[in-house]
Amino acid sequence: MADFDRVDEVRAASDVILVGARTVRRDNPRLLVRSDERRERRVAAGRPASPCKATVTASGDLDPRAAFFAQGDAPKLVYCPRGEERRLRRRLGELATVVPLGREVRMPDLLEDLGARGSRRLLVEGGGMTLTQFLAADLVDELLLAVAPFFVGDRRAPRFVGDAAFPWSGDRRAALIETRTIGDVVLLRYALSDRFGERPPLSADQGRELAREAR
Repeated sequence: MADFDRVDEVRAASDVILVGARTVRRDNPRLLVRSDERRERRVAAGRPASPCKATVTASGDLDPRAAFFAQGDAPKLVYCPRGEERRLRRRLGELATVVPLGREVRMPDLLEDLGARGSRRLLVEGGGMTLTQFLAADLVDELLLAVAPFFVGDRRAPRFVGDAAFPWSGDRRAALIETRTIGDVVLLRYALSDRFGERPPLSADQGRELAREAR
C-alpha cells in the first residue's frame, strides 16, 4: 500500500520511534524501516538501519519476547517511573536501556533525556494515551493524519486521543501545511508550533521536533 511506504519514509528520516507500552502489548509492532534502500542509506550515513526504539510504561508490564525487543539492532529505550526500574532491569536484562524518570514519566523529561542522547527527530506512532500526553503538553511540532476510506463501527476501537485540555481551539487553530492524496488515502499535514520545519536538538523548552502518524 502506498501510504505504508510513506510511513516507512518518515521512519527512515527519524532518530527515534516512540510507542506506549500498551501498543507494544496490543499490537506487537516491530518498528523497523522496511525498505532495503532506505536501510542502506541510513547505514551508509553511519546510522543504525532502523531508528532507536523507545517506549513508556507506568506498570513495567512488558514482555521481553515482544518484537519491540526481539527484532532490530538499533538501541531500545524503556522509560518508567523510578519505582519500576529494578523490576524492569531484571526482566529485560541487556535487551533495552531502562531509564527511570522520577515518580512518574513526564513527556518533557523524556524529551530532555532524548536530547541528551543526541536525538534530534522523534516520531510518535501511538497509542492514544501517549499521543494525548504529548499533544496536551504542547510538545508536538508536526502532525500527520492519514484518512482512510472505511469506517470502524466499534466503540471499543482505539481513539486517536483521549480526554484532555488541548492547546488548539477555535481561537488557536492548527495550520494546515499540506493536503496530499496517496492512493485512496488522504494525508493532512499540520504545523502545531513555530518550531515546525526546524531540526534543533530535542529539549523540553526549545528545539523539539515531533512527527506523528495517526491512522
